[in-house]
Amino acid sequence: MLAEARGPDLQGPGAPWNPPTAGEDTKNPMDHLRQQGEDRQRRISSRKTSFLGLDSRPELLWEDWDQGKDSTKTLVLKNTHNKIQRLHLRPPETKFFTILCPKIIFLSPGLSFSILITFRPLERYEYEDSIGFQCKEGSVVVRLRAIIPRLALEVPDSVLLPVCAVQNSSHITFPVKNTSTIHTYFKWDCGAPFEFSPDHGQLKPGQECHISVVFRPQEALVHRQRVYCRFGEEEDKAESCCTVLLQGLGKYPYLQLRNPAAKEEKEQEASVLQFGSLAVGQSLQKHLDIFNPSGVTSSFSLSRLSGGVPLLGSEFLCDVTGGEVAPGGSLRATVTFSPAVVDTVSIEYLSLKCRGALNEDHLKLTGSCIGPKLSLTASVLDFGCVDDGEACTQTVDLVNSSSVEGVYQWDLDCSGHSVFSIQPASGTVQPHSQTSLTAVYRPTQPIAHHRRVPCVVLHRDHLFLDLIGTCHSELQKPAILKPEHLVLYKLYWNRRQIPQNTRGAMERERSADQQDQHCTLEEPNQRPDSSAVVQKTPMEEFYQFSLGGKDPVSSISTSSPHVSVSPRDLLFNHKISSSFLSTSSSSSQSVSITNYTSGKLCLVWTDAQDSQFTVSPSSCDLAPLKSTSFRVTYDPKPLNALHGAQLECFAFYKMDERHFGLQVLCPPWCVTVRVIGHSFSAGKEHFLPCCSLKPPQVVFPGINAVSYQTALLQNCGELPVTFCLDLNSNPALAKSVSVIPNCGLIQPGLHQIFTLRSTPTVESPKQGFCLKLQLNAAKHRPELTVVSVIEKLRVSLEGEGILYVQPTAVGSRTLRPHHIRNLSPLPLRFHWSIRKRDQELISVEPDAGEIHPNEILIQTWSFSPLANKAYTLKPTLFFWPSRTDGAHKSHLTLTVEGTGSKGFIEAKKPILDVKETLVGNYRSFEIPLVNNSLCSVSFQLSVEQTILDEELVPDPEPCALQLDCERGIIASRCTMLLQSTFRPHRRGQYLWKISDQTTTDCGLESSLPKAVCEVRAKAVFPTLQVTDVCGGGNLGTLSKMHLWQLFSLDSLNQHLLSNTSSAELIYRNPTKHSLHSGPSFFTKVMLDFNFSAAPISSEPSTFRLMFHNPGSVPVDWAFLFPEDQQIELDYWTETGVFSSTELSQMKVQENRLFSISPRSATLQPGQQRAVLFSYSHDSVGMNRFAVVLKLCNGREILLNLKGMTVERNRPYLHFPFRRHVLTSMTIGDCIPPRQGYVIYNAGSVPVHYEVDTAVLSQLQMDNFNHPVLCCLSPEGEVPAGKTALLEWIFSPLEAKTYHMDVPIHIQDGDSTLVQFEGSGSDTTLDSSNTLNCSDTKESAPCVQRLPFPGQLVFLSADRVSLGDIPVCSQTSRILFLSNVSCTDTVHYTWDLRQQGAQQVLQIRPERGILSPGEVTLCVVTFTSTKYPTVYQLDLICQLFQEVALTRYQKALQLLEVERLKERDEFTITEKNLSVSQRDLIHKAVPVALSLRKDSPFRKYKTLPPICASRGCDSAGATCSRAERRAQREMVKIPKQPEPPQPALLHLEVTAHSHGLLEYNTHFPDQLNTFHSCLQSVEPQKPPGTSGMLPSHSPEQETSVHILTTLLWSIVNDSAFVQSLFTLACKPVDYYPSEATPSDRPPSSPCPRPPVKSSGVTEVPVDRAGTAQLGTRDKQHTDCAPVDVIKDVLRNTFQNMMMEGVRGELRLWEQPSVISPPVSTRNGKTSRATFEEKS
Repeated sequence: MLAEARGPDLQGPGAPWNPPTAGEDTKNPMDHLRQQGEDRQRRISSRKTSFLGLDSRPELLWEDWDQGKDSTKTLVLKNTHNKIQRLHLRPPETKFFTILCPKIIFLSPGLSFSILITFRPLERYEYEDSIGFQCKEGSVVVRLRAIIPRLALEVPDSVLLPVCAVQNSSHITFPVKNTSTIHTYFKWDCGAPFEFSPDHGQLKPGQECHISVVFRPQEALVHRQRVYCRFGEEEDKAESCCTVLLQGLGKYPYLQLRNPAAKEEKEQEASVLQFGSLAVGQSLQKHLDIFNPSGVTSSFSLSRLSGGVPLLGSEFLCDVTGGEVAPGGSLRATVTFSPAVVDTVSIEYLSLKCRGALNEDHLKLTGSCIGPKLSLTASVLDFGCVDDGEACTQTVDLVNSSSVEGVYQWDLDCSGHSVFSIQPASGTVQPHSQTSLTAVYRPTQPIAHHRRVPCVVLHRDHLFLDLIGTCHSELQKPAILKPEHLVLYKLYWNRRQIPQNTRGAMERERSADQQDQHCTLEEPNQRPDSSAVVQKTPMEEFYQFSLGGKDPVSSISTSSPHVSVSPRDLLFNHKISSSFLSTSSSSSQSVSITNYTSGKLCLVWTDAQDSQFTVSPSSCDLAPLKSTSFRVTYDPKPLNALHGAQLECFAFYKMDERHFGLQVLCPPWCVTVRVIGHSFSAGKEHFLPCCSLKPPQVVFPGINAVSYQTALLQNCGELPVTFCLDLNSNPALAKSVSVIPNCGLIQPGLHQIFTLRSTPTVESPKQGFCLKLQLNAAKHRPELTVVSVIEKLRVSLEGEGILYVQPTAVGSRTLRPHHIRNLSPLPLRFHWSIRKRDQELISVEPDAGEIHPNEILIQTWSFSPLANKAYTLKPTLFFWPSRTDGAHKSHLTLTVEGTGSKGFIEAKKPILDVKETLVGNYRSFEIPLVNNSLCSVSFQLSVEQTILDEELVPDPEPCALQLDCERGIIASRCTMLLQSTFRPHRRGQYLWKISDQTTTDCGLESSLPKAVCEVRAKAVFPTLQVTDVCGGGNLGTLSKMHLWQLFSLDSLNQHLLSNTSSAELIYRNPTKHSLHSGPSFFTKVMLDFNFSAAPISSEPSTFRLMFHNPGSVPVDWAFLFPEDQQIELDYWTETGVFSSTELSQMKVQENRLFSISPRSATLQPGQQRAVLFSYSHDSVGMNRFAVVLKLCNGREILLNLKGMTVERNRPYLHFPFRRHVLTSMTIGDCIPPRQGYVIYNAGSVPVHYEVDTAVLSQLQMDNFNHPVLCCLSPEGEVPAGKTALLEWIFSPLEAKTYHMDVPIHIQDGDSTLVQFEGSGSDTTLDSSNTLNCSDTKESAPCVQRLPFPGQLVFLSADRVSLGDIPVCSQTSRILFLSNVSCTDTVHYTWDLRQQGAQQVLQIRPERGILSPGEVTLCVVTFTSTKYPTVYQLDLICQLFQEVALTRYQKALQLLEVERLKERDEFTITEKNLSVSQRDLIHKAVPVALSLRKDSPFRKYKTLPPICASRGCDSAGATCSRAERRAQREMVKIPKQPEPPQPALLHLEVTAHSHGLLEYNTHFPDQLNTFHSCLQSVEPQKPPGTSGMLPSHSPEQETSVHILTTLLWSIVNDSAFVQSLFTLACKPVDYYPSEATPSDRPPSSPCPRPPVKSSGVTEVPVDRAGTAQLGTRDKQHTDCAPVDVIKDVLRNTFQNMMMEGVRGELRLWEQPSVISPPVSTRNGKTSRATFEEKS
């Protein structure tokens, strides 16, 4: 886009600049177009063009010019033509452009010519001119233009910035170019979220700079902003402006933390990163992915969730703390887990914060630290009795059942300073393995030895092993110490609890408890009163053992031990200030042992050979409650060495065996003293220790309770190391922390396990104590940090201690998640306390449990209101450290606020109609349920099904409506679309009433059922129905009722409209599924389609069925032939053996005797389709073919198509129905009616038949000589292709059903047995007087609704039922013939030549012509005979198309012409005729013509022409094949044209005539309607006259014609029509006039007609057949013929009906203008009438 500055501003230089509104362009579009044109012209003028052989510039442009100064430019012309150019120069028209050049220029080829053009402007505006060059080929024009320099900047129309995340930024650069020749200053004006850099500047002419646009969206929107750039020559006067449309899209960023292992390990969740269990010192790394599913680059920061941090710091380390992730990309981070404290669970949360995101994603990191699980296979090792100087060995296994390596150390000097030793004394046990330990007992004194040796385990409670043994010498044999003695001692010790004189107690209880003692020794595992005994933990027992029983911290230590030693640690040559350690630079130190018992003890020290430490005296006796001292001497043999040992002393009671028995033997006690020393001389440098201390920091749980920790000092060097603790340097440390051991010697490669005990206090420093170890009595002092401070318990509640619960329905429950977080570094136990009255309202799960440090525990609160009101509840959370007994608990209060409300649901539509659904299929729909209440509603739906039809179902049907969700919850003010499925099992109308009940959380109903809505649906089958049938070919002469019965269409319709069975739905659609050639069907419905019979090679028998879809769903139907169902198998599967049925079927298929067209189609609801069935009479005999009519998802019917083909010259009567039902008769009827039975001659020769009357005679004899059934035509002859009517009289004698089998014999043919069935009824038992015309219900349609294909004319009614009529009566019906064609004219003729039809039926007109679209009226008159008869008459109307008749007439004319030619002409075929012969022929022709004119010769035909062969033979020449063919064509006789085959319309007329007495008895009210007809049909005649009905005389016809003509003339008279208008406006006044006697004609007087009360005058009839007409004055009488009156009235009504049919007469409207009627009778109708009369 190019922006320019316009010319001088009309408003003046001081006019203010108004910024345009958003979305408007401030540039003048004309200026923009002008500038674009200038740029284009500037480019055009800069390049040369070649035209007419001249190469020059198309334009010269002056840009930099000054007013009043000359400016010259040069125009160069070059001749590029190959000849000399002569140019006529046209100078510029204005005076501002001048040239100095000749007017004619000659330019040679390839040469150039320069023209100087001077521009001299006078004013400052644009100039434009041109010069021209004229040559022979044309002219060339060069434009001259001078423009004013303008400010112009080239900027883009719009800038699209990259998609950016919210609260992030993106940028893009675009160029800005100064396209003018003026220095231009510019400045951008824009607002957030866009920024320009630089936003102002100056551009030299032609200079371009790049502007950077920064996009910082704060919302996820499409940002569009039109920014303005103001520019001008001066910085302060920027009067021009251009715009740029900035577009940017801001999107919310979104990042996900994914656990890549969650896809492989299904048990892990994606939001949790599990590290499993690790040992202290181990590390495990796992990865997590930071995935960006959004479409923008997102920056993030990954940090720990703020809150509690353990004292040791975080045990999880992540290598990624921030960065950016591209759209669709991911970044992998590594998290390292390094646990530090055994038996703890470490939990942390990583928080992924993305700037601009709507939420944060969290990932839970969890891992646990486990220690070893060591155990001994034996707790006591009994070495038994060992002689002095000998040794005994035992083994025990140390088993590690954990997955962590176990580090152990025996607190036993195994270097010879103890009688017991265990090897290895220290080491490691691999995970899930065991180590075999060897224990050696090597006594030095003949006494009993017992020592309880602790096995110190790193990061685990210590183990204890009891070692016992007895040493005998030759002189001393003390009692042998056994394991049961230890048990007995322990039992007595647990009973006493308080230290007493054990020996005295034993003596006092010896006599009283002897039996008890015996029992106790026998059952050493039994513990008396174990509930009262306080059990010691292994760590407490270890400390009590190590401190000699004087443990001021332990709560279970006794007031005084049995034996104690002090000090327990001796350091030689060590300089350390400690109150716990005895240090000395001398070579000996003293040790004191105290006896706290009341018995005398014997003390024995264990001597070690070659030891640097000795004790003197080695043994002594110690009186009760006394102390004694021993001297420990350090005498190192090697110099510059480190030494250490653990000296042991055994103390036991000094008594004889007689005084104290074996059963109460007390085991000895053992006390130990640790000693270390070094033999380095003064100033001698000690060994440099190489040790490692793990862990460097020991943290005790921050609770006010005694806890224990362990640490490991590993000697990694090759020299021994001595250590000692300096606790006096920090009194607070000495008061709070104790360590065992305080000193010792570590051999190379071995380790020392320290056991630390502490009770944290509030005053302890949070940074911990610094515990220093002195190694090798030198300045090497590694430090161990010990943190022992009480931590304040902190638990945070979500929502600042307030929990809001949404409104809840009364009786229902609302679940609300709420989390608590442990911000303490200790695992806590908690439980919720809810007041008893509030426990029915709220509850929480879990209500108690343990929560680990830094863990967030999500709890679920349940709120169940009991009333419609607001609740404020305050449950309390109690919590305490897991390692305490909960005596001191902390608590927090949570405020729960909720509201109880009444909820209800309703349907959006109270009544829901579902579309029709096919049975067997399903239809899914939605029921919208609305909750307009304030609370969520928990509902339970119930469905009550009702089937709205009359069909009874014996068994209860399953509910056809399935709800996907019968129980659920609908939120407040929400709509739930309930998915429902309708699966109908049967056809019918379904009604479901859906009710709901509000339920509680337990599923119990809290309210009564309430109606929600009604659902209505209709289950349908695809249905078809035959509505019409039409025969053709040999079936064309059969009536519609006959065809209806012939093809069992009643049964077909019944089955098509009935329910479908489950077997028929096995294959819902037509498919190939049969393995046999015969049709496969799954229904028991089988119907016969009888195509009747016809002679061989006759016209095929065809008929059309009109199928109609009466249902509401489309129907796909198909006629399946056997090949449509048979699966195509391989050739090897065919056996080649066929049954007779298969062979017959194969014959029918090969000859294609049966055909159906179309064989499949789809009918929409209400649509109709005609199907053509055809049978070809090409195979003699009865042919059958099975076809399956299949409706998709519907019925399946097997149709047996059968047709009979008769041989030539074979007499054959076709009986389609071997059973005929007669009309039921009443008993006692004197004159039973005649009934007919039609037989059809299907052969080609006449057939003589004879009814076997012997059967009828026998029936008469069986019924008391009463003729029950009588045949009036027992024999006769039926012409070929015609029918015969057998008349019967059925007169029942009893009220029962008669079955009569009557044989009918055929001459030279087969006999047929026909069963006649008739019923007799007793009228006395029936209160109804109605007589039925027929017992069978006629289902064939009476009216044709839709024409068949090719049908041009159809009747308004196909069947006329006259019902019950009296004999000798006359009845008329009106029918209409309609021509539905728009182009064809049809001639129609009623065929009344059938037997019996001419006697009772008349149709007027009998023939006529129907123009396209014309409708004509036909009157059918039925006159019953004297004898009662059941009439079933079939009239045929033949229809001929006028086109076919015209074609036939032309063919007849051509045939006549050909016959005349044949008669008058002949052809001479001889070629070699002489001239004389030719002359003779020419002369003979006129003579022949003259002879033919005479009458004697006209009756003779001309001889046929002489054959070509004879001519050739006589001439002696040969004829070619073409000549012989031509001769045969000449002698060929033309064929007679076949008349057109008429289309047939059938009219069936049924009636039942009764005698007068019987009719008057049963129909008394209807007899008067036939009264006048009876009088006219049966007039009273003198005796001797004939009783036949008189025919109309010519006089009567003339009268009818005259009166009709007069009436039409009156109606067509305009004056008469005008008089009607005049009379309509006047009131009707009627005055009876009296006629004079002179006006009456001389005739016999007529009696006065009687007048009925109803106003209807009955017209009497005289013997002459005329009606007697009376006058009002009783003097004037006119007698008119009755027939004339009837004809006039009939014609009048017929004309009115024709006018009504044509729409000319509207009886329901009041006419405002009387229009003259159309003279239809003078037209087509009258023409038809006159044709009939002529």
